[in-house]
Amino acid sequence: MRHLRRQDGAGGAAAAIDPRVRLLAAGVLLALVVSSSGAVFPWAVAAFCLPAALAQGMGLRTLLLRLLHPLFIAAVVLVLKSFMGPGSSVELFRIGSFGATFHVCGFRDGLLIASRIMGAVSVALLLGQVATFTETMAALAWLRVPRALVEVTLFAWRSLFMLYDDAATVYTAQKNRLGYCGLRRGLRSFGTMAGMLVIRAFDNSDAMTIAMTQRGYDGSLPLLRGARLSMAQVAGLVLFTAVATAAWSVQNWPR
Repeated sequence: MRHLRRQDGAGGAAAAIDPRVRLLAAGVLLALVVSSSGAVFPWAVAAFCLPAALAQGMGLRTLLLRLLHPLFIAAVVLVLKSFMGPGSSVELFRIGSFGATFHVCGFRDGLLIASRIMGAVSVALLLGQVATFTETMAALAWLRVPRALVEVTLFAWRSLFMLYDDAATVYTAQKNRLGYCGLRRGLRSFGTMAGMLVIRAFDNSDAMTIAMTQRGYDGSLPLLRGARLSMAQVAGLVLFTAVATAAWSVQNWPR
C-alpha cells in the first residue's frame, strides 16, 4: 500500500474501479491460483499482474525488491522438493557415504508450489499498487470482515510509522554518542532501544484509545457504507470472473 489516501493523479486507470471490485477480483484470482493443479495458470497470472503493476506506476527496482523474498522462498521449496521428493530418482553425485539424488516428481511438485507462490504474490503486488490502505480497509469493512480484524490492522498500520520514527530518533541519538562502537556496546544499545520502543508502544496505544474514544469512535468504518456498486462495475466483475475461471478450467478441468 503506497499511501494512506490516494494522491492526485495516482492509481492510473484502476482508480476508476470501485475498491470493492478490485478486492473481490483479487480474491477470485488468489483462489484460482491456489487451487490450480498445474503451473501454467499461476505463471500466466504472474505474467499479467507484474507488467500491470509496472504500468500502474510501480518502479522496476521496487518491484524487484518486493519479489526477492518470495523468489527466495520459491527457490528453497523447489530445491527441497527436488532432493526429497517421492518417485524415481537420479543420483547426481556421491562422495563416500554422502550422495545427492534428483527426484523428477519432486521437482514437478516444487515447480507447482513455486508457481502458486509467484502467482499469489503478483496478485498481492498489483492490488497493493492500485488500492490505497484506506480503500482496502473500507472494502473489507463493507464485506463484513470481523470488526476486530479491521481495527487491529488500522492501529497496527498507524503504529508502524510511529514506532519507525521513534526508532530512528533513538538510533540517531545513540549513534551520535558512539553507542554502536563495538559489538558489546552495540548489543547493549540495541536492547535499550528495544525496551524504550516497547514502553512507547504501550503509551501510544493508551493515548490513541483515549483520543479516539473521546471523539466518538465506535469501531465502524463508514467510508463505503452508503456507496452502491453500479451495474457496470458488477457486470465487469462478473465478466472478469468468467474469463479467469475459463482460463483456469483449460488446465484444471478433469479429463
